[in-house]
Amino acid sequence: MNEVKNGATMTTESAPQKPVSRPPIRHFQIPLTLGGKLYVWRFLIARRLVQIGVLILFIGTAHWGWTLFNQPVLSGDLSSSRFLGVIPLSDPFAVLQIIASRHMPIFDAFLGAAIVFLFYLLLGGRVFCSWLCPVNMVTDLANWLREKVGVRSLFIVPAKTRYWGLLLALILSFILGVAAFEWISPIAVMHRELIFGMGIGLIAVLGIFIFDLLIMAHGWCGHLCPLGAFWSIVGRVGQVRVAFDDAACSRCGDCVKVCPEPLVLNFKEAARHGMIRFGECTNCGKCVSICPEQCLSFNLRACIRKGAEPSQTTHNSSS
Repeated sequence: MNEVKNGATMTTESAPQKPVSRPPIRHFQIPLTLGGKLYVWRFLIARRLVQIGVLILFIGTAHWGWTLFNQPVLSGDLSSSRFLGVIPLSDPFAVLQIIASRHMPIFDAFLGAAIVFLFYLLLGGRVFCSWLCPVNMVTDLANWLREKVGVRSLFIVPAKTRYWGLLLALILSFILGVAAFEWISPIAVMHRELIFGMGIGLIAVLGIFIFDLLIMAHGWCGHLCPLGAFWSIVGRVGQVRVAFDDAACSRCGDCVKVCPEPLVLNFKEAARHGMIRFGECTNCGKCVSICPEQCLSFNLRACIRKGAEPSQTTHNSSS
C-alpha cells in the first residue's frame, strides 16, 4: 500500500526479505593433537589460572607473609581486601547490603567498591562469575560429571529467580540490620576457608555440588545466585563482549549446548546487534572455543558492527 504525502510516495510495506544463504552445517569435533586440544581449552585454562592464582596470592599473603615493595601482596578475601597494602578492593554487592542494613560503610569500602565496580563494568560484570569466583570450579565439575553420567534435571526454576534472590538479600539486610547474603554466601564461605582453613562452612559448597550434579544443571550459578544477578545487571553495559558473525554462522547449535547460561545465545538478537549483549553472559569463552565456523570472538563493544536492521519504510521521490 502506498500513501501520498507532501508530494512523496511512502511505501509502508517492507520489501520481502531474501533468505540468508548459510554455510552447510558441520559440528565441532575435538582436535586429535595435543596442541589442538590446548587451543580449544585455552579459555578454560586461562580461567583456572586466574582463579587459582588469585587464591594463591591470598593464601601466600595470609600464611607466608608474601610482600611486594615491602607491602603485603593481597590481604583479606573477596568481600574486602587490600592490594599492596594501599589499594582497597571491596565487593560492591556486599557494600550495597551494608547500606541496605542502615549502616554506613567506611570510606575505604566505598572506594574499593568503586574500583571493583569500574573494573567489571569494563570487562562485563559476570566475568567475575567465570574467571574469579571459586564456586565456579565446583559447579563446572558438577556439570561436567552430570554430562558424563547422563543425569537429568529433576526440575527447572526460571533463570530470573536469582534476581528475586538479590531483592530478598537487600530486604533481609534492611530488616535484620546485617549484610544478609554475606552471612550465608557459599562464595564468601568457600573463599575464606580456602585461605584461612577448612571448616564446617564447606558443607554449603558440597550442597551446591550435589545440587548441580543431581538436581538441576547449572542450578546455582545459572538460576539462584544473588551475586550473579548483581553482576548480570552490571554486565549489560560491559564493554568486552562476544562478537557474532551472522553470515558465517551455520546455526549448528553447538554453542548453545555448551553455554552455561540459559537463553543467552539468541541467534536473532545476536545477529541484530552483532554480539551477545545479554548481561547474563559470563564471557567464559566456551562458545568461542567450540564454534566450528569461528563466527564467535571476543571484542570491545565499540568495535563491533551491528547487524543490518530490517527496513521498515522506503521513501521514493515523486513529483
